[in-house]
Amino acid sequence: MQTPIFADERGRSASDWLDSRHTFSFGQYYDPRRMGYGPLRVINDDRVAPGGGFATHGHANMEILTWVIDGALAHRDSLGTGSTIRPGDLQRMSAGSGIRHSEFNASQTQPVHFLQIWIQPDRVNGKPSYAQQSFDAASRDGRWCLIASRDGADGSVAVLQDLKLYAADLQAGVRLDRTLDPARGYWLQVVSGAVAAGERTLGAGDALALDGERALNLAASAASQVLLFDLPAVA
Repeated sequence: MQTPIFADERGRSASDWLDSRHTFSFGQYYDPRRMGYGPLRVINDDRVAPGGGFATHGHANMEILTWVIDGALAHRDSLGTGSTIRPGDLQRMSAGSGIRHSEFNASQTQPVHFLQIWIQPDRVNGKPSYAQQSFDAASRDGRWCLIASRDGADGSVAVLQDLKLYAADLQAGVRLDRTLDPARGYWLQVVSGAVAAGERTLGAGDALALDGERALNLAASAASQVLLFDLPAVA
């Protein structure tokens, strides 16, 4: 079964410095039909104005992944970590028993556009930790690049959940296939561009849940980037 969620169906939060689109219920946006997909709980598509950002706040018992699309995001946390996240970087913050952090647009002149992804961990009240890894464009060009996994395989970022997260960049006209395990669930997120998944066309911000499927066949009609989550079966 394939279930799409289109970009214009997402929730939205907006202020003078933030435009955020919510694939799943988040904050003041609530839709009982969209509470997550298995352990995948949040995909927020955030655009932060120059100089804007989230002041110090706390999280617990969540794996928080950040994938920058354009611009640069500055991060500070209560572990003493300070970093700048740029396109091709995946940041993972394991909130565990509790962590406080802030994140701001690193530029005073250019906006930053990023996805923030929350994954429910396989344990509670673990030790908070931080990791960041860069994946160059060549590693994603026309192929699936593993960027997160439980065991940190192939240089991916380790996460506390039974999942694999892949990124791929596709030029117009490029096809990319993947064999799927029908006993698992998959979530395809179109980050940019436009792709055909079978007979369905998906654009930036669109997503597709795949349950009981054996294959994913993509064809890009424009320069595109996609993320694919390989997850435990969704009840």
